[in-house]
Amino acid sequence: MATMNGGIERPHVQGEDIWSLEDETAITEPYTYMTSMPGKDFRGRFIEAFNHWLNVVPEPLAIIYKIVAMLHNASLLVDDIEDNSQLRRGQPVAHKIYGIPQAINSANYVYFLALKEASALKPFQLEGYDVHDIILYELVNLHRGQGLELLWRDSLHCPTEDQYIDMVNKKTGGLFRLAVKLMAACATSPVDVDYVPLFNLFGVFFQVRDDLMNLDNNEYEKNKGFAEDLTEGKFSFPVIHGVSSQRDNNILTSILQKRPTTPTLKLHAIDHLRHRTHSFEYTESILNTLETRIRCEIEALGGNDQLIVLVNMLSVRK
Repeated sequence: MATMNGGIERPHVQGEDIWSLEDETAITEPYTYMTSMPGKDFRGRFIEAFNHWLNVVPEPLAIIYKIVAMLHNASLLVDDIEDNSQLRRGQPVAHKIYGIPQAINSANYVYFLALKEASALKPFQLEGYDVHDIILYELVNLHRGQGLELLWRDSLHCPTEDQYIDMVNKKTGGLFRLAVKLMAACATSPVDVDYVPLFNLFGVFFQVRDDLMNLDNNEYEKNKGFAEDLTEGKFSFPVIHGVSSQRDNNILTSILQKRPTTPTLKLHAIDHLRHRTHSFEYTESILNTLETRIRCEIEALGGNDQLIVLVNMLSVRK
């Protein structure tokens, strides 16, 4: 644009960045879409149940709930991209609607918003705790666990059960630990009880169960698609057992390598896991053992009816 003296008018440089509600809404839309999908809110119920022991007052408890939900849903946005998923909770995944770049940026942005949200916990944290350190520590764990799982998948390397459990403790167990650590940091009195064994058990139980449901549950098929873990090429717990049971048989790894999208190969793999290696039966026995240990741990910590309700809800016992 020309000025009165014939020069060119330069854009006005603001002292501060311009950021509107419309901007915020636009760049977080993939995340908002994710949170609009109906879910069981298991982690929220887990926080509520654990508060029976920790007695966090409502204001910081609501902030902790928000932080955990933000981190969980943001991580799902990235998971769906890395897994090339089609469905999430029965709906098209966010990156299929908004594109991969927007979905990644939205997820990363929400990670930082969660860290920013944690500043509101500072007035409530007990001496010796740092809520930001807690979040950063578990975010590092989460990405380490996810990185290992992706590495095994992409290199077609079947981990041992112990390696799998370690990965789950980093990835799935991380958000359970994060929630309880933040609650302990904001408890009404210092916490001298070690809850780590219990929420590590919960994390492993939750993930192993999820792996089984993906391959052997009709309701899961409606929400995520039929045996989606096989399409992803994932070494889930039943698959790890199946591969380990017959080291001289490459049928499962060969099917995973194909990343099957149609039922034929998937049904063949499922039949192999069910009838040849009995991996579903084995996985159910592991879940039964984990459930017993969880119930014993809850009892040893003084009992918690709300946690028992969650265990009953997740139980695969027939």
